[in-house]
Amino acid sequence: MAEQLNVRYADKDLAEFKSLIQEKIVKAQHDLDLIKSAYMNDLNNGTDDTSPTFKAFEEGSETMSKEANSQLATRQEKFIRDLKNALIRIENKTYGVCRVTGKLINKERLKLVPHATLSIEAKNMQQ
Repeated sequence: MAEQLNVRYADKDLAEFKSLIQEKIVKAQHDLDLIKSAYMNDLNNGTDDTSPTFKAFEEGSETMSKEANSQLATRQEKFIRDLKNALIRIENKTYGVCRVTGKLINKERLKLVPHATLSIEAKNMQQ
């Protein structure tokens, strides 16, 4: 009976991906903090001293910007969570293995999308 080969990236590769992901988490967290502080600034940007017409326009724009910031923050939080999950896969030595095909995900793809869990082949099958 043929024994199944354990398909995975070498520890050296995993260490490289780990440092790449950790850098991305730091940057993503920084970006999230910026988004949140912009959102907090939106909450106390007074327009009391401007004309009523402009104030109404300003509030509409402010609402849109709060919604956009909220969506950005949510997306950024999901990105950070996905990166942290990738770190867990590195610890488990399952990082870089496509969850559909079981094959290794191309290194270049992982460098661009370090939280990827699908190979291009599997991603194309979904479409």
